[in-house]
Amino acid sequence: MTGAQVVQLVVFLLLFLAVAVMGFMASRWRRADDLNHLDEWGLGGRKFGSWVTWFLLGGDLYTAYTFVAIPALLFSSGALGFYAVPYTIIAFPLVMLPLLRLWSVSRVHGYVTPADFVRGRYDSPVLALAIAVTGIVATMPYIALQLAGLEAVLRTIGLNGSGFWGHAPLFVAFVVLAAYTYQSGLRAPALIAVVKDVLIYIVILVAIIYLPLKLGGFGAIFDAGSAKLAQPSPTTGQPAGSTLLTANNQLQYATLALGSALALFLYPHSVTGVLSSSSRATIRRNMTALPAYSFLLALLALLGYVAIAAGTKPIVNGSTGRPDSNTIVPALFAGQFPSWFAGVAFAAIGIGALVPAAIMSIAAANLWTRNIYKEFLRRDASPADEARQAKLASLVVKVGAVLFIVVVDPQFSVDLQLIGGVIILQTLPAVAIALYTRWFHRWALLAGWAVGLIWGMIMLYGIPNPANGKQHFGGSALALGGLDIFGWTPFGGSKVQIYVGAVALVGNLLVAVVVTLVLRATKTREGADHTRSGDYHATRVPESTTPDAVSSV
Repeated sequence: MTGAQVVQLVVFLLLFLAVAVMGFMASRWRRADDLNHLDEWGLGGRKFGSWVTWFLLGGDLYTAYTFVAIPALLFSSGALGFYAVPYTIIAFPLVMLPLLRLWSVSRVHGYVTPADFVRGRYDSPVLALAIAVTGIVATMPYIALQLAGLEAVLRTIGLNGSGFWGHAPLFVAFVVLAAYTYQSGLRAPALIAVVKDVLIYIVILVAIIYLPLKLGGFGAIFDAGSAKLAQPSPTTGQPAGSTLLTANNQLQYATLALGSALALFLYPHSVTGVLSSSSRATIRRNMTALPAYSFLLALLALLGYVAIAAGTKPIVNGSTGRPDSNTIVPALFAGQFPSWFAGVAFAAIGIGALVPAAIMSIAAANLWTRNIYKEFLRRDASPADEARQAKLASLVVKVGAVLFIVVVDPQFSVDLQLIGGVIILQTLPAVAIALYTRWFHRWALLAGWAVGLIWGMIMLYGIPNPANGKQHFGGSALALGGLDIFGWTPFGGSKVQIYVGAVALVGNLLVAVVVTLVLRATKTREGADHTRSGDYHATRVPESTTPDAVSSV
């Protein structure tokens, strides 16, 4: 470890310890009457105001992996990486009204998870179980990806050992995370998110002003990016990417942006952040203000091209012996900034990993507790039993994520993040569309969910990636020429690519529509009575702490 890395490590540790102390003290912040209640531990008492919710959702949705992986994608592939900018912009107006309805009905009926809503809406524990398991499965690789971001920072600082013990610093960080999350629940990441966002804004604004001035301006930066991406890959012989979209990836870009926007607030941790809000007005204000993070994301993405212009090279993974593309931004900061400021930047990224990891583990624990443990294992569980079970489940989820990052190749974990999006999209009909209509039959939704998941996994399995030698699960971009529907290939040999999640969702919806029509036509008792199931009745919900009342939901 060099002298510069020692300085970076000291600054990183000081800031990391400061937020760890804040995490433990969070249990005293906005003190709850009883933290041994799932509403208090898992949703912060449902009383976070506009500012706290803004920082919490920002820390929840814009993760360390976003700060690390989006610039890395531009560094290696070019313009396609910008899909993350439009999808975060269109997501907020797209989901505001559904989120208001979900908040209202959840406040009336005490729902903690999206699966709770499905259980009440369709009176179907099986469908709710499917939604809960889907949420947990889609969240696990997302948590592991936060570890990938944190490890990229530790690797850049010099903590880059090989083998199992090479991950020791990561183990220590997540033991601390597990301890203060267990004690303080959602209050811990909500409080720490404020520090994380302030640090991130400072680092990125400095970087986006200082680095272009140092490297000759954005004109020189884009020229360097265009020249580097145009060079043929040694493995495929084709250009790695371009600074403009091509005819083959424009459809992929559009469907990936739209699919990601639809998936963003289907993730359990996103719903957890929304349900912790104190009022509908808080949600409205945040859906208006959150696009400020999209501006930040656009600046972050440009750092991929800045790294090309600066001649930055990814750091070699001590365990695999291969370059780790996730280290591009940390390596850029280490090479271009003074050691003390690089340490601040590393702390911002590291803390940015802990905040979403904590929220995700809490959301997964809520799903386990309410929709599996209480529904199928212990129906008479008291609120204290639920809170205790959720705390233990959150620890199990974190341990699983740590083991995941140790056992699985980090490059493969990137592929699984894309798989996570395909998986969570299949809950859209049962969760989001069901907020507006009872037309779908519960068994039709379950059939569509199963078909969407299975077909999506089959398509992902068949996607190779010649650049890294993978034969399966090589990405989420499906060439239309490879779309096979029971032996029918409607697009011949077309090389135009599309996002697998969008194709699987279309299949999901088609099956749900057809099965619903069949069940209605056969007039089975289930088909005749299903529209009366559930407890989602029109209810006027008082706007918490405000005099006006919301419209009927």
